[in-house]
Amino acid sequence: MKISVEHIAIPAADPAALKDWYARVLGAKPVFASGQQPPTFIIALANVWFEIYAAETALPDRGNNKLAGFRHLALRVDSLDAAKAELEKRGVRFTEEIRPAAGGGRVLFFADGEGNLLHLVERPADFTPGS
Repeated sequence: MKISVEHIAIPAADPAALKDWYARVLGAKPVFASGQQPPTFIIALANVWFEIYAAETALPDRGNNKLAGFRHLALRVDSLDAAKAELEKRGVRFTEEIRPAAGGGRVLFFADGEGNLLHLVERPADFTPGS
């Protein structure tokens, strides 16, 4: 059986605003817009699609990385320091310090426009998963 990731869903209080945040801050590209109300969008970021649609309710503690279920999206970068500086220019506020990454490297957490947890991860040049 061949499996690949098709898309990741992000229910949002304001789908249009969140789509715009991903485009402005992370350079995501539009793939699809439903043209309906409430809207549904598909955007592409780093060769992965994200479906953004209207949420029925918000999780009260969505930024808590210890809740059960999917908790964060890790974005691999070549230089954590350069990516941090660029994202700060685009309005991202980092509330934690850079820390060691499990398996090697460094990570830095931040939130998207609705408080969903993301993090940058920088790995050593010779890093191979499972090695």
